[in-house]
Amino acid sequence: MREILEIAKAMADGNRLRVLMALTGGELCVCQIVELLELAPSTVSKHMAILRQARLVEGRKDGRWMYYRLPGRDSPKTVKDALAWVRRSLADSPQAMQDGKRLNAILAMDPEGICRRQCRN
Repeated sequence: MREILEIAKAMADGNRLRVLMALTGGELCVCQIVELLELAPSTVSKHMAILRQARLVEGRKDGRWMYYRLPGRDSPKTVKDALAWVRRSLADSPQAMQDGKRLNAILAMDPEGICRRQCRN
């Protein structure tokens, strides 16, 4: 039951659902997620911690960069089912479509440049 509660808690926020949808396209640097959501890095970090605790995302550190992705094939069935439900439910939503366009523009940018700009602000 605890696993289900963690997943439900993690999915009870629109910004966290937006992150899950963005990650369907592949791994993203936290700077790219900050840019997409237009939130403070500390706020995004809190969202990512909640998603990680629910095992809905996996993270890896590469130097000073933090990257997130959806879990692999070895994730629990409840996680796989929850992620599939989110994708099905939100695939045609206006927010997901808007985020998809915005994410394409973000992916065309230099991640280091994004991070430097965020650090200055």
